[in-house]
Amino acid sequence: MIRTIRTSLALLAAAAVLAAAQADPPKRPRLVLAIVIDQFPYDYLLRFRSDYTSGLAHLLRDGAVFTDAHYIHSFTVTAVGHSTFLSGATPSVSGIIGNEWYDRDAGRTVTSVFDPRTKIVGGIPNAVGSSPRRLLVSTVGDQVKMQGAESKVIGVSIKDRSAILPAGHMADAAYWYDGHSSHWVTSTYYRADLPDWVKKINGEKAYQRYIGARWLPLDATDDPAKALCTMVAGAAVRYCGGIESTPWANELIEDFAERAIANEGLGRHAGTDILAVSFSANDYVGHAVGPDDPAVRDISIRTDRLLGKLFDYADRLVGAGNTLIALTSDHGVAPLPEVNQARNMPGGRLSEARLSKKMTDALTRRYGAGAWLLPGLATMPYLNLKLIRARNLDPAAVERVAADAALTGDHIARAYTWHQLRDGGVQQDAIGRAITMGFYGPRSGSLYILQEPYYLFGTAGASHGTPYGYDTHVPVIFLGPGIKPGVYTQNIAVNDVAPTLAALLGVEQPSGSAGRILSELF
Repeated sequence: MIRTIRTSLALLAAAAVLAAAQADPPKRPRLVLAIVIDQFPYDYLLRFRSDYTSGLAHLLRDGAVFTDAHYIHSFTVTAVGHSTFLSGATPSVSGIIGNEWYDRDAGRTVTSVFDPRTKIVGGIPNAVGSSPRRLLVSTVGDQVKMQGAESKVIGVSIKDRSAILPAGHMADAAYWYDGHSSHWVTSTYYRADLPDWVKKINGEKAYQRYIGARWLPLDATDDPAKALCTMVAGAAVRYCGGIESTPWANELIEDFAERAIANEGLGRHAGTDILAVSFSANDYVGHAVGPDDPAVRDISIRTDRLLGKLFDYADRLVGAGNTLIALTSDHGVAPLPEVNQARNMPGGRLSEARLSKKMTDALTRRYGAGAWLLPGLATMPYLNLKLIRARNLDPAAVERVAADAALTGDHIARAYTWHQLRDGGVQQDAIGRAITMGFYGPRSGSLYILQEPYYLFGTAGASHGTPYGYDTHVPVIFLGPGIKPGVYTQNIAVNDVAPTLAALLGVEQPSGSAGRILSELF
């Protein structure tokens, strides 16, 4: 009886909510700002909270903030995170399994957006271009465009994959920064020539103002000894490298985003427009110095201010209350092993070369000498299938020999084979499921090898890519029309962002979406 009463009350409550929604549907946004901060773990919202006074502060104060949002896949890298954001798909469905992988048909390593059928537009003449053709699923922008209303979808970032993958197949354009020409470029997939407003930006040569500049902390005086890095090689402080590794790159992105809103009339079409913006500099800086370096705090604060500038600009041009903001990051980051060791935490550095040698030596002992491994990451190695076939070997058995050898390596936690992943023969815990969701048979390597937490491959810098919490836990924040502000502590997946946006915009969910609609924030 009690259960019946509770069920009846629940049905009545649901009916009331539905009736209210039908009576007063949420205002549909004119513009969606889909923001990714590259390499920005949720921890940065906590660690630097008192320093945020602008865009991030606005989101944290007035938005719907999910405190326990994670990626449910591994490999947590830029291309995979950006493809997940507005598709809701895992790599097992989207086909985007990494930033790059070995293409067995082409006999070469390819990037997630490499497309030899296209050319770069606006950069070095006849250079090979990029496109979303390797993405097997639709995005929210694609669903908006397929609905038929007049809408524009544009992606912007320093990195080509970060501009292209969130925007999708039907985007009007994706623009990224070509370091070789110091120009904003696109590809012939989108258009044959740059629009005049982008040519104007390139003609301004904004990068020149940073030649020889020093990156000083926001609260520092003009003292060279306090610079975080310099654009002059051989200076007394760390060399920044390219402009991509400085906060000035994010300034270029934000300025370009403003110009796109103004010149493309975003927010002023019959349907909802989408501008996907990815701030890449945070990732370049984080890789170079690690999450505990003062430069990371400084660029996080600067990103907060740039976001505030962009939000204010959108409000001025589109009108207050007409922009829906969805913000996340593509992945987190592990601490520098040296920093972890100093605080008595686990961690250390591993060698890809040694790992590859262990597998090659084991295969040579069992089956004889040969070029057993093809080019690629040692953590997702591709076995030489032609050699395996030529010697009439069982591929699954060869994979097992390589996996067993890998497991003898220092601080290797797991090694799964292609056949295990295809057949579901993996440990059914969160890590095993994450690795399975990162597997797409036609593209994935012969093995997936995972190191223990806090151990990194490489001799310097920080990295990411694992299914551990420091790499998967990222911000997810919504703000705008139809959104109920608040702090939401339930566990969600970043895959939930795309179906939620689709519901808010009144379009079909993307074709590969694995998430749910976050109806609690409506």
